[in-house]
Amino acid sequence: MASFEIHGGKPLKGELIPQGAKNEALQVLCAPLLTPEKVTISNIPDIVDVNKLISLLQAMGVKIEKVEKGTYIFQAKEIDLDYLKTEDFKNRASSLRGSVMIVGPLLARFGVGYLPKPGGDKIGRRRLDTHFEGFKMLGAKFNYDAGEHFYSVEAKKLKGTYIHLDEASVTGTANVVMAAVLAEGETVIYNAACEPYLQQLCKMLNSMGANISGIGSNLLTIKGVKSLKGCYHRILPDMIEIGSFIGLAAMTGSEITIKDVSWENLGIIPNVFRKLGIKIERQGDDMFIPAQDHYEIESFIDGSIMTIADAPWPGFTPDLLSIILVVATQAKGSVLIHQKMFESRLFFVDKLIDMGAQIILCDPHRATVIGLDRMQQLRGIQMTSPDIRAGVSLLIAALSAEGKSVIHNIEQIDRGYQDIDIRLNNLGADIRRIG
Repeated sequence: MASFEIHGGKPLKGELIPQGAKNEALQVLCAPLLTPEKVTISNIPDIVDVNKLISLLQAMGVKIEKVEKGTYIFQAKEIDLDYLKTEDFKNRASSLRGSVMIVGPLLARFGVGYLPKPGGDKIGRRRLDTHFEGFKMLGAKFNYDAGEHFYSVEAKKLKGTYIHLDEASVTGTANVVMAAVLAEGETVIYNAACEPYLQQLCKMLNSMGANISGIGSNLLTIKGVKSLKGCYHRILPDMIEIGSFIGLAAMTGSEITIKDVSWENLGIIPNVFRKLGIKIERQGDDMFIPAQDHYEIESFIDGSIMTIADAPWPGFTPDLLSIILVVATQAKGSVLIHQKMFESRLFFVDKLIDMGAQIILCDPHRATVIGLDRMQQLRGIQMTSPDIRAGVSLLIAALSAEGKSVIHNIEQIDRGYQDIDIRLNNLGADIRRIG
């Protein structure tokens, strides 16, 4: 098990280019299954979860050609459906949460879709009902083998219908959209997720010949088509990484420029960080964060304590609440962090408390942070990364801390962040990969 050894307390300076968006990649990499033609995708991040999905597609029979770093051509001309019942498929697909999104395209094009219970972060319950309820409404027959933890859906022909999703699940919406594009007739999806990554998937499908309207809203209308063709698609920069870099700059008192951030797709993310008192300047499509000695958390108009909570897009993404919480530990003032979606995501705060942060964990969903206003620097400790986002939050805390920190289980960080140690060391950080 690899670890990071971090010597903190060093201000960083320089430019960072965000990687391609992990959450978009996991969706759009499944779309080539919908066509026998070639699909070119660029700005694919070189991270564990994405590489696992690429390997899984290859094992299923997708021909994959690497054009250059981050750009691949996919051609799903011949898919080995028998492979989907093998132990190798079960092992590969169960190690990756994103594998769930192969089911919609397979069902749409081949009439069958199989999936073992997918893996991913242990951050709380992440049910799959939304996916399979959507497939059933399109006319698929669903079966779950509880002994084997194996899901299957089958349909001779999917038929368009009205679907009111029980939750605005991003992956659930993506899966049902990919199934509906080849269904007979019209499908209307209400309470659809509308994250930029989902918008990107819909735009990609339209460029392949699909007919999707309402993109960017929670009401999607899909007119089924007989077949889809190839296309070229470029993945957006990763908004979670951009938010992580904003937090890093604030915590370490660094001057950092984040290049090509795609401002129009960041939503309220910059403003939420501004509520913590962090200065953010727009320079074209770049983001400049000046070095700050202090940053002060705003309060509400009536003087009550600031609350920052996650919500479905266009609300604040849950993936950045861990970063917000860490950044608040060195701010002036207090804030209540309310993580509504996942009940285990705040459990990493015990490590921050060990580092000297003042945090009250109210319950599995809420934590109150009393900012230290840099009066007391966090201290380096040994810790273990529980999930991708908590891992990077702990890395940011360690980079701001006094002395040496060691973070174990950094495979979790590698799942979502490409060469994070190399990129930050180029700005003056002292991170060593050991083991």
